[in-house]
Amino acid sequence: MRLVVDLNRCQGYAQCAFLAPDVFAMHGEEGLLYNPQADEAQRDNVARAVAACPVGAILLDELDEAAPAQGMSRAQ
Repeated sequence: MRLVVDLNRCQGYAQCAFLAPDVFAMHGEEGLLYNPQADEAQRDNVARAVAACPVGAILLDELDEAAPAQGMSRAQ
């Protein structure tokens, strides 16, 4: 999973830091620090943080690990 936070949109409500403290942390009153490559074990907490962001500043990119390998062709 990969996280992207729009820091221009983020208003520092810190709901993400309360719900997923191993991934998000406040730096001062308005600065947000986060791990863009959050551990898979944090998926549930991150999903709650994404849903709780009042301004929708957090995007969660689900990396599909079951995607076919590049260079392989389909049988016809």
